[in-house]
Amino acid sequence: MIRVCAEERQVGIIPLARIALTPKFKNMNDKSIKFAPGAIVSVMVAVAVDRAYSYKVPMGMEVQRGSIVMVALGPRPTLGVVWGVPKDQQAHNRLKDIEHCFEVNPLSEELMKLVDWVARYTLAKPGMVLRGVLRSKEALDPPKPIIGYTYSGITPERMSNARSRVLEIFTRDEGAAGIAWPKSALIGESSVSASVVEGLVKVGSLSKVELPPSRAYEAPDVDFSSSDLNPHQKKALEEIRAANIEGKNTVLLDGVTGSGKTRIFFEAVADVLRQNKQILILLPEIALTQSFVDRFAERFGTKPAQWHSDVTPAQRAKVWRGVLNGDVRAVLGARSALFLPFSELGMIVLDEEHDGAFKQSDGVNYHARDMAVVRASLAGANVILSSATPSVESRNNANEGRYGHVLIKQRHMDAKLPDIKTIDMRSEGPEKGSWIAPELAREIFTTIDKGEQVLLFLNRRGYAPLTVCRSCGHQYQCADCSAWLVEHRFLGKLACHYCGQEIDTPTACTNCHVEGSLTAVGPGIERVAEEAASRFPEARQVILSSDMGSSAQIRQRFAEISNGDYDLIIGTQLVAKGHHFEKLTLVGVLDADLGLAHGDPRAAEKTFQLLTQVTGRAGRAAKSGRAYLQTYNPEHAVIKTMISGDREGFYAHELEVRKSSALPPFGRLAALIISASEHSEAKAYARHLLSKAPQGDGVRLFGPADAPILLVRGRYRVRILAQSAKQFDLSGYVRFWLEGANKVKGNLRVQVDIDPVSFY
Repeated sequence: MIRVCAEERQVGIIPLARIALTPKFKNMNDKSIKFAPGAIVSVMVAVAVDRAYSYKVPMGMEVQRGSIVMVALGPRPTLGVVWGVPKDQQAHNRLKDIEHCFEVNPLSEELMKLVDWVARYTLAKPGMVLRGVLRSKEALDPPKPIIGYTYSGITPERMSNARSRVLEIFTRDEGAAGIAWPKSALIGESSVSASVVEGLVKVGSLSKVELPPSRAYEAPDVDFSSSDLNPHQKKALEEIRAANIEGKNTVLLDGVTGSGKTRIFFEAVADVLRQNKQILILLPEIALTQSFVDRFAERFGTKPAQWHSDVTPAQRAKVWRGVLNGDVRAVLGARSALFLPFSELGMIVLDEEHDGAFKQSDGVNYHARDMAVVRASLAGANVILSSATPSVESRNNANEGRYGHVLIKQRHMDAKLPDIKTIDMRSEGPEKGSWIAPELAREIFTTIDKGEQVLLFLNRRGYAPLTVCRSCGHQYQCADCSAWLVEHRFLGKLACHYCGQEIDTPTACTNCHVEGSLTAVGPGIERVAEEAASRFPEARQVILSSDMGSSAQIRQRFAEISNGDYDLIIGTQLVAKGHHFEKLTLVGVLDADLGLAHGDPRAAEKTFQLLTQVTGRAGRAAKSGRAYLQTYNPEHAVIKTMISGDREGFYAHELEVRKSSALPPFGRLAALIISASEHSEAKAYARHLLSKAPQGDGVRLFGPADAPILLVRGRYRVRILAQSAKQFDLSGYVRFWLEGANKVKGNLRVQVDIDPVSFY
């Protein structure tokens, strides 16, 4: 025998919606039903279409609901999925045959229902939702065979040192001759070239064999390490288990920063893995992935499969196929991993569930948090929403008993929450041209002198948000967006943060041509770093933001911070969540009011979450932490909440404000964004659209109004906002509304955003 040498239930409540879990298409055939040659089936293709098309099953082929196929759509071969039996089964001579059926397991019933549900709820075309499922064409092809080599026992007439090293591998252990070595492993072990191995094949010393494909990822070992939870964490885990037993399949794990939420949900994950179910863990940022992978491996003895934009196509293909056939038991991914083809899904965990990055704003506008609850409902799986600052929607669902609520008020090892103080910039601010207040500067000196780390936080990338000519007053704006160009002095560029357009930083004004007349207005983190280098010349400092290097480089910076290689960290919201720096004891927030300056109904919630997360980086180990908020409005409710530490009071106040205004979670919103290359065209169609709005009790319409950022990527944007009661089918209303309006023509576009998070 050849041996191979190793080489390698129902949730019931859907947030923000009361839409029944019914599919758009009435083709819910049992998976056991096969469609034989000659049968007519409906196929949903993975392009922007709103219905399935009829195709014929050709001779020699058998398909079923969920089978992944290739069909001709016009002149192009297109991926699709057999959706069931079409309403009209009448055959005609123009009906095309299915071209190919891939030899992979069919998609699960719950995933197909999810496609229908998401399409219906978000008003996206089902084909576009399906496209998110069929993300890896490479995964549909059979895995390439692995070629191995065995020893035949024949010694070559001509022996060399290289050949001897290869053959020694097969003869050094008793029974080793029967081992098959993959080619790359054999070459690596013997330190020879491929030609040496092929030469031994030619003389008959080695024989080629085809090896079975290796398992994509090792299954997590639930008993690899002990859980070692403290009493508070054990109590939280038991509460999660009890909530699931009681039928509350969605649980809000609501714990202060540093309370050990990850350790807790790892044990809940272990419970599900013991039931031989699959696990999906969603993270909002790729930058958080590596540290999370390491922690997962410490607990389960192996790394989870990963699914995000940094994963190579070949790796994505292995993960996709492994998830479908059940080889992959645990996946760590970004929001798009929600549409992976799990067949035995047992739990979805969303870490930092409040994070805005879980909202998809291009193409299909869905919120991964809400759709995770939908998918778990369809699959009979559990959901854990984990956060130190839960979204107001999730907190309300927990308050009203729709979600289980596990509240942890103590940090791990009984570490203290940071002591938070304000610096009133009206009376205690820095000198003109500086951004760090004197009191904060003194604290930075003291902290660094003690060998501890400091984080200076400003949620603004680049050097300065605006460049102005002192001579003529010219302001540098993006040519395609109504936004200022942000100076990135390290790169020598002025860049638009909406469309990505860049120009070299001019030495003279492009308007009046005066040399040396350009000046930076306002601070970004690069400008803060410049001031910090001048004030604290002995401090080892690092700058962190999403545009300061590749994902691998950013992960390396985080590792260096954890190792204590830097004294002073200057960063944006990239550093605000999910990181544990034991030496970090002081946080300075340079503009605590920044998120409160816009007309965003979620501004208070977002600011509270961000400030809580960033100040929570301080004092997570044995040493106590301090945080200073530089603010021009210390009387603001959010700032006062931060100082008092009354997070329960904040949620109570914010929920009352939302209730009085019928805003989510007590009402529903839908945004319609009309865009065109001409402002007048977008405005005119928006007025037409508003005139066609159906009359409905409980629906209020606002607009049309120019978007706060009017021009983005050369397109003018006009917004209409619809507000309704919570129980109202707002998705159905908007669908009916759009069907009654004139069709969009030319370069006009109408984008629908159900449950909008951003209002820019």
